[in-house]
Amino acid sequence: MSHFGFENDIHSVLKLDMPITNAPMARWQRKASTSTSAHAGALSPSKTGNRSLSLSKTPSKTPGKNGKTQSTPSNAGGDRFIPVRNAKQMDVASFLLSKENEPAEESTSAANQKAWSVTLNGYDLEEAKILHLGGKPLNAPEGYQNNLKVLYSQVPTPASMKKSRYISSAPERILDAPELRNDFYLNLMDWGRQNLLAVALSEQVYLWDAAQGDITLLKKMEEENSYICSVSWSKDGNFLAIGTSTCKVELWDVQYQKRLRCMDSHTTRVSCLSWNDHVLSSGARSGLIHQHDVRVAEHHTCTLRGHTQEVCGLAWSPDGRYLASGGNDNMVNVWSGAQQTGVHCFTEHEGAVKALAWCPWQPSILASGGGTSDRHIRLWNVNSGSCVSAWDTQSQVSSLLFAPNYKELVSGHGFAHDQVSIWKYPSLAKVTDLQGHEGRVLNLSLSPDGSTVASLSADETLRLWKCFEKDPSKKAKPAGGSSSIIQQHIR
Repeated sequence: MSHFGFENDIHSVLKLDMPITNAPMARWQRKASTSTSAHAGALSPSKTGNRSLSLSKTPSKTPGKNGKTQSTPSNAGGDRFIPVRNAKQMDVASFLLSKENEPAEESTSAANQKAWSVTLNGYDLEEAKILHLGGKPLNAPEGYQNNLKVLYSQVPTPASMKKSRYISSAPERILDAPELRNDFYLNLMDWGRQNLLAVALSEQVYLWDAAQGDITLLKKMEEENSYICSVSWSKDGNFLAIGTSTCKVELWDVQYQKRLRCMDSHTTRVSCLSWNDHVLSSGARSGLIHQHDVRVAEHHTCTLRGHTQEVCGLAWSPDGRYLASGGNDNMVNVWSGAQQTGVHCFTEHEGAVKALAWCPWQPSILASGGGTSDRHIRLWNVNSGSCVSAWDTQSQVSSLLFAPNYKELVSGHGFAHDQVSIWKYPSLAKVTDLQGHEGRVLNLSLSPDGSTVASLSADETLRLWKCFEKDPSKKAKPAGGSSSIIQQHIR
């Protein structure tokens, strides 16, 4: 009988049509009980009834921003489900609240947290730095292997390890230049290929041997109140051209200290000179440029007319194709060496243009510098006739030259800085300033090896700056022997 009683109990449990006694109340039953209690409260004359009655009078629609009415649910919260909180959940909540008030075991929890962090991440999160901007990188844990490609590294590359050269702010040597004529328009110094530095001091011309340190008096003016205006070495360094205030151009053999010839063609002082093999160009205060062939008796071959005031700057290009001239009329003229005609006339400068220099490694690039009213260095492309770049130096530009050892540009300045500046080419970013002169820098000249710059200043000093010494690790190119072109043809 007990067996049959057990089967009857199982069948009764598995039947689905019997009511479930312990199940929660159905939704329709909760809704019916809620509505019944609401009606009963509305009819009773109590405060609760009055409150519910007042709530029922709340308008079901509220005005919107645009004048339109918005409908609100009349029976808000009717379908909200409130779970049944049993006694077990209340016990857990009370336990958690009481646990918060108890003192926690900090050492144990911190140790456990650190152990979990090391196990899961490989390192402690509290000690890790998400953005590590400085110092050495964090060491990887032992046995860690990174299969990803390295994009960035703190190890210095060979390019970043390259040391920048040291440029001394003090001159290597200072020479006295007494009775130096403080005239912006004159060119009183030049350094020849034979390592001889020619300097004009008033009516005298001195030669300084840079290798031996010997000083030689080459020439002294005989006329009263006369002075030397310009000096320029020939390409081989054997002959020196001298322009004077008496409108003459003299040619001297330095080895024998003998004047070879005196060329008369100008009517005013000769303030600038420039060589192109056997052709000597001279610029005068009259604004005229004369071309002299020193091999023949009739030396004056051509006259170039393009300036209205004194010509104070002359420079032949390294390839001999162009002659650049600058004058007190703020103009820069470029002449063709073959046709003896003007190619370009640049008028962008607003001051006298004395400083002219051709780029040795780019023969078509000409650098020019303006006087006090201009203060700009400009780079020109004579092939296209355009200005490549311009830079305001905030100072009078009196001289320019290119340093081929490091491909840089050197400028000499007068008012207001009285210094020598070195610029990167072609960006014209300043490398450094060489200060020390107490007067404006009148002329610059570069040594034959390109390592030393000589600056002649109105403070009657000549300073030698060793700024471009070659790197000994670099191999020096063999220099080809050159013979004098005009040595056997000068009369």
